[in-house]
Amino acid sequence: MPPEGLDWLPNPALLTDGELGRLIGIAVQRLGITEVRFTGGEPLLRRGLAGIVAHTAALRPRPEISLTTNGIGLARLAGPLHEAGLDRLNVSLDTLSPETFRTLARRDRLSDVLAGLFAAAATGLAPVKVNTVLVRGINDHEATPLLRFCLDYGYQLRFIEQMPLDAQHGWRRADMVTAGEILAALSAEFSLTPADPAGRGSAPAEIFLVDGGPGRVGVIGSVTRSFCGACDRVRLTADGQIRNCLFAHGESDLRTPLRAGADDDQLAAIWRDAVAAKLPGHGINDPGFLQPARPMSAIGG
Repeated sequence: MPPEGLDWLPNPALLTDGELGRLIGIAVQRLGITEVRFTGGEPLLRRGLAGIVAHTAALRPRPEISLTTNGIGLARLAGPLHEAGLDRLNVSLDTLSPETFRTLARRDRLSDVLAGLFAAAATGLAPVKVNTVLVRGINDHEATPLLRFCLDYGYQLRFIEQMPLDAQHGWRRADMVTAGEILAALSAEFSLTPADPAGRGSAPAEIFLVDGGPGRVGVIGSVTRSFCGACDRVRLTADGQIRNCLFAHGESDLRTPLRAGADDDQLAAIWRDAVAAKLPGHGINDPGFLQPARPMSAIGG
């Protein structure tokens, strides 16, 4: 996010908890969705989150329920969310250095993120996964310390290539630490072997056993080792839009027909059409690639 932050969406633009619950129900019971992940922005800022999780957990068939968070506030909410039905979570942690954390996050909250990780593990939200994005010249030297930290505490680390989804549209390929560079840095200190030689299927991460296991590390090469052909994910934004790809330039509106009285069959049909229009790739490597207007913090990871 830019230093000045982003404008908050006006409240009427946001789906209510009831509207969100209805759309999640349509996705699970009519469209075959088997996993629901709450992302952001920052989902822990949503006051009704525990209730939304509980509603989702009550659906039949029950989907797997996960959460991606920056970890600030997690120490207080890990227990209630687990009780509501949350199965597992991912916590963003890009550094173990308080100074570097201040540089990247523009606030001095590393201790709160670490406390959130410990609290999540203590509640039984396992496995706790850690998401890390390395930025050249800032934290790219921390790949091995972060992996050692996660191995010591039983967390599962995932390195993610930096993607062109920043609000400033300042992403440059030369600044991106690639999956190949990450694996080379880790391989200098650890023995890495593919956890599943048959491949990752629709999962975004390539998983490797560390020193023969049981420890594991994942690398998500969204740019250089894309997995678009196997992607089975779709995103519902906080303001009721369907995005069939992180890099899509168009969105399909569910909020307007929902509020105009559309029934579940009609809403499901709009959702199906949105997914049917999904392109075969994100196009980052194409000469004419244009970054979408919505940044990651307004889409959800």
